[in-house]
Amino acid sequence: MKRTTTTFAALTFAELGLAVMISANPASLVGANTQGGNQGSVRGDDAASGDAAAAGIRGSQRGLQRLALCFGCGNGNGNGNIGTDNGNFNGNFNSGAGNGNGNGNGNGAPIVNGNMGYMNGGSGNIGAYNGLGNSSSTSGNNNIGFGNGNNNGGTYNGNGNIGAYNGNYNGIGNVGSGNGSYNGNGNIGSFNGNFNGGFNW
Repeated sequence: MKRTTTTFAALTFAELGLAVMISANPASLVGANTQGGNQGSVRGDDAASGDAAAAGIRGSQRGLQRLALCFGCGNGNGNGNIGTDNGNFNGNFNSGAGNGNGNGNGNGAPIVNGNMGYMNGGSGNIGAYNGLGNSSSTSGNNNIGFGNGNNNGGTYNGNGNIGAYNGNYNGIGNVGSGNGSYNGNGNIGSFNGNFNGGFNW
């Protein structure tokens, strides 16, 4: 009985000593490599989250850049329609210049002077606010879009433009004859062919 008791006590003290060692240095069981691996994993997670944040910022910047790139877009849409379900969802999500203009106008309305759309002058214009305020019937014709071929003097100005704000204010302020003609024609895009051939004395 004494031998059994002594053996039991010895085992108990050994187990206690091992428990103290483990509690004092838990890395001794898993090893330095595992601990280093865990630290590397944490640093990798931080890097991954940082990359994700940077990617999100770059995506937001690209979205803002896309919005800023569109110039003269989405004008003169959905005007002067008669009836139902006309002139909806036009001029949206454009990029570039002079896109998404003069759509969905004048549906169900009679065609006047070959114009289709809303508030067009001249002849053969499609869209809105084209061919207005010209001094000659030879100006401001056959434009497509918004705000093209307006307020031109002289003759044969502001014709055949596609987009927005093209072929305006040409041939104005001239004195004499044969001045300020054939300006601002055949432009595509936006803000092209304006203020040409004017103020000749």
